[in-house]
Amino acid sequence: MSKSLYDKYGGFKTVSRVVITFYELVLDSDVVGHHFDDIDMGRLIDHQTKFMSSLLGGPVSFGDERLRTVHRGLIITHAEFDEIITLLSEALQMHGMEQGDINMVRQAIETKRGVIVAREPS
Repeated sequence: MSKSLYDKYGGFKTVSRVVITFYELVLDSDVVGHHFDDIDMGRLIDHQTKFMSSLLGGPVSFGDERLRTVHRGLIITHAEFDEIITLLSEALQMHGMEQGDINMVRQAIETKRGVIVAREPS
């Protein structure tokens, strides 16, 4: 039986470090940083660590409805979503994740685009 990415890379401790690095990059981003003004970053890092743990095959469950609820009203664009994927990829690489595994994470996050990105007005 193969290990999950969560186990392969050291579990919660590593995921937590990746998420902290990720948000350092996000806050410095001219594309998405504005979404995080006046946000309780400690709380957000906790939630994101749980989401990433779930995404990597860890013991946490984080469903699409929860993602939809959290992102409702934020008007996230496709370009902003792309920036988030790029910044997360950078954070994962900085913490030693292999490129093939980063690509798997990118694909998993891509499946959440329809849940997170604001619908275009018709």
